[in-house]
Amino acid sequence: MSVRQDFRDWTDHYWWSADGVRLHARIHAGPDAASGAPPILCMPGLARNARDFEGLAPHMAQHRRVISVEFRGRGDSAFAKDPMTYVPLTYVQDVVALLDDLDIGRFAAVGTSLGGLVTMLLAATQPGRLVGAVLNDVGPELETAGLDRIRDYIGAGGSQPTWMHAARAFAELNAAVYPGYGIHDWLRLTKRTHRLTAEGRIVTDYDKQIAAPLRVPNGGDAGVDLWPAYRALADIPLLILRGALSDILARGPAQKMAAELAHARLVEVPGVGHAPTMDEDEARAAIDTWLAELPAT
Repeated sequence: MSVRQDFRDWTDHYWWSADGVRLHARIHAGPDAASGAPPILCMPGLARNARDFEGLAPHMAQHRRVISVEFRGRGDSAFAKDPMTYVPLTYVQDVVALLDDLDIGRFAAVGTSLGGLVTMLLAATQPGRLVGAVLNDVGPELETAGLDRIRDYIGAGGSQPTWMHAARAFAELNAAVYPGYGIHDWLRLTKRTHRLTAEGRIVTDYDKQIAAPLRVPNGGDAGVDLWPAYRALADIPLLILRGALSDILARGPAQKMAAELAHARLVEVPGVGHAPTMDEDEARAAIDTWLAELPAT
């Protein structure tokens, strides 16, 4: 069901997973919500939430309905009782439950990192439903160095007394990802990724148990060949964004991805690592081109 609408340009939507987790998404209605145009589903990275798309979603909603998903354990979605459900196949099931709840047949997807993996798996398991996709700094081949870096920090860390303290700590951890950022950029990003507790402390806005599947042997590795899932994106408009400094999606695999599918286009976002925020001028221009390629119905 959809609840409360106030001065914001989006509404909250809640739905239930098959295992009883209450999940949350933000919906930007768009000018043609009733026109039958396939909506755009935005799916964030591992430790992120719907606020990752607070700039991009209203921009795309000038053209069509946009739904920003919060995976279980993130943002306003409830924590999972079983931490071993924090895995891509469960997220796919949760997203399919959302599509069914909203009676959505066909849709486009914008997926950052983990959200991109979910996008590929949706293409493979829900044939014919995807009409376009953006893979933001992710693909079927992931770099070990980047995966190790994520394992090192995910689920760790304590709290900070103020937003400025939190921003400085976040900047220290991610300086190599966004080397051109100033303190105001870090504050903006920190407010997307952290929350204020009832005790007045600033903490990361996710269940620290999302790290549990990463702690098992080979945790975080795909474990399967994802190229068939990637190839399921054939015949639809596909934009591959790569941060020029990325330690997750190397340039070689990204170029291979672009060459593999006839409708794939690779755009490199300069000066950022994993992952572009998609607020960058280069990313936004590429997304606008992709939007124009999506089917109207």
